[in-house]
Amino acid sequence: MMADARAVAGDALLIAGKDLRLEARTRVATNHVLPFVGAVVMIFAFALDPDTGVLRRATAGLFWVTVLFAAVLLIQRSFAVEQADGVSDSLRLSGLRPAGIFLGKVLSLIAELVGIEIVLIGAVIVLYGVHLKGALLLLVTTLAATVAIAAVGSVYGPLATGLRASETALPLLLLPVLAPVLLAATRAFEIALGDTAGGGWPWAGMLGIVAAVYLTLGLAVWGPLLEET
Repeated sequence: MMADARAVAGDALLIAGKDLRLEARTRVATNHVLPFVGAVVMIFAFALDPDTGVLRRATAGLFWVTVLFAAVLLIQRSFAVEQADGVSDSLRLSGLRPAGIFLGKVLSLIAELVGIEIVLIGAVIVLYGVHLKGALLLLVTTLAATVAIAAVGSVYGPLATGLRASETALPLLLLPVLAPVLLAATRAFEIALGDTAGGGWPWAGMLGIVAAVYLTLGLAVWGPLLEET
């Protein structure tokens, strides 16, 4: 059992390293996703009047909507490149464990999303004038939501890639499934930023449950998904 776990962990690190090196060469996050994130932040900074407090109150929802759309772009690009270059066929023949491949995909997506979220948090603090009143809640919420988004994206990414009009199929598959993540993360962020009274930890716990469910699902189904795609 321990040997299998170590082998899966090794495969996961190998796949994550491969995906991150591919990102370093193609710079999709740097050249495409980060400008998109910056444009969204700037548009809402000008569109909403910060003096009325509307912008500050909307920060939590805007943050997570932006993260979700950035995640869709990253997931779409990642699986489209593999499909076009025949990497999926190579992975099937590589002898790597499907569980390790799935976890590697999740790890690489988490790393890319965390980088984007750090930039986004800095931008909203500077431009929107928000103040962090629950740093631990914000950190735990961000981590749990990011794992959930990465796990869901790694499950549905291969499914959408195999469909016609995959560029429109992926958002249609992902966004309804991620609606609970958006809701829970937004509510927890509102409490962490001091915009709403109440306890944010139940929302963070909900995010942890979603992340655990989709990690378990991905480990169970990625073998058949890899064969089908």
